Amino acid sequence: MEEVKRTSSLARLPWKWGVYLAAGLLVLVWLLETPAGLLGKADAVGYAVCHRIDARSLHIGDVQMPLCVRCTGQYLGAVVGLAYQMVVSRRRSGMPNWRVIGVFALFAGAYAVDGLNSYVHLSPLLQNFPNLPRLYEPTQTLRMVTGMGMGLVIAGVLYPAFVGTVFRQVDPRPALPGLGWLAGMILPAVFVGGLALLEIPAVLYVLALVSAGGVLLLLTLVYTVVWLMVFRLENRYDHLAQMALPLVGGLVVALLQIAVMDGLRYFLTGTWAGFPL
Repeated sequence: MEEVKRTSSLARLPWKWGVYLAAGLLVLVWLLETPAGLLGKADAVGYAVCHRIDARSLHIGDVQMPLCVRCTGQYLGAVVGLAYQMVVSRRRSGMPNWRVIGVFALFAGAYAVDGLNSYVHLSPLLQNFPNLPRLYEPTQTLRMVTGMGMGLVIAGVLYPAFVGTVFRQVDPRPALPGLGWLAGMILPAVFVGGLALLEIPAVLYVLALVSAGGVLLLLTLVYTVVWLMVFRLENRYDHLAQMALPLVGGLVVALLQIAVMDGLRYFLTGTWAGFPL
């Protein structure tokens, strides 16, 4: 009962309106200072976390996607993984079992190897070293696949961590208790990644917004957990509707991070375009 009263009293504190005001001001300033249009805003989100090199990105007609192929796959995979677990693993707070963790380790290793191999192939800084080992020719398909795999890893760890930090009553069983559950998460990710690689403009437009939204979603969830830990409000909530204040607080910090990274990168480069090769 004391915990419920404490949570309710915190929600009524005057400073909560400062959090909401800060969120509103940040959103307003960010909308005014970033490129116009939905894709322009998505570009600004991608600009904060991705190199956005044109040759390593998919295109909606002549317009570059907000994130490179690998990052597009990563954030789409994370969104798919989180959505899947929300449906089939409701309130499960246990981390994946060792079999699933083993597959996740393979996904993370493939992500690292493909990223390094791609860097060795395409980086102008390494072109003067032709004898550096190059394992294979990089492709957009491999970038998408390894990015998707890493996104599923992030979702597989973040979902139970968020549930276990937020809710009062949780199911302690693993959110992904076995390989069959993991396969169920992989299949829709493969479908979404395949759709992206077809480069159908209308589909890519939607996936561009989803992938950029995935960046904001992941950062917000992470920083919401941090807020709850800092203010010692773990495991106080019965449903998300009670979490307006910590979620908005997480959004504020996420927007601040994106805004700072955008401002710093724009100050250094003077352009919203990706890094040139």
